[in-house]
Amino acid sequence: MGGIDLSIIMSLTAVAMVAGFFDAIAGGGGLITLPALLIAGIDPLAALATNKLQAASATVSATVAFARKGIIEWRSGWPMAIMALCGGAFGALSVSLVPRAALETIVPILLIAVAIYFALTPKLDNDQKKAKISLLVFSMTIAPLVGFYDGVFGPGVGSFFMVGFVLLMGQGILRAVSNSKLLNASSNIGALIIFSIKGTIILPIALCMAAGAFIGAQLGARCAVRFGPRIIKPLLIIVCCVMAAKLLLNPGN
Repeated sequence: MGGIDLSIIMSLTAVAMVAGFFDAIAGGGGLITLPALLIAGIDPLAALATNKLQAASATVSATVAFARKGIIEWRSGWPMAIMALCGGAFGALSVSLVPRAALETIVPILLIAVAIYFALTPKLDNDQKKAKISLLVFSMTIAPLVGFYDGVFGPGVGSFFMVGFVLLMGQGILRAVSNSKLLNASSNIGALIIFSIKGTIILPIALCMAAGAFIGAQLGARCAVRFGPRIIKPLLIIVCCVMAAKLLLNPGN
């Protein structure tokens, strides 16, 4: 595989499978895969690009799994997905222009807020509530903004989409998870297109990790459908807190 140690590729593929499982349920897969790529000695920019391909595979896999269960409503989903894709592409183009230090300071606070919101919400079920904003407003604001953030930085993007669907669109937790995967897949693809043009993806590693992430996400999505709020809520709270802690403990932050 182009001089790359096979044991490293196999290890990263296994890591991607585990990350894909958790990502399909609560997000945060990049919390596992990106450090693994850096530990393997991959250049930071190449690691970011390579990670985006496997992340796209995981979110597309989860989206397909949820779609097969009939949970995703494509008629309302496509406009949001297109705007998230555009946001992800613009974010990847702007990655060197947005101050990373500011994101590393603000994002942990937002993640803790998301965890507190879901922890204090007494009942998370699959019932649809009254939406606070229209689909058009959500598609034109939240979808591209969170998508842009995904292209620039990324940690917690699935959680941010999810809280948007629950809090602003009044969606039940399972539908919110499935729609967040659809939009996350779209923003990942948008960013991936830009990274591919720049040619920074290490394909042998990325393709193997993508296969592992695809399998893991299929299993995670099936668990989410089977167990619903019982598994989604606690995992979401844990993942948000762990991501926040990781960013806060970064020596450069």
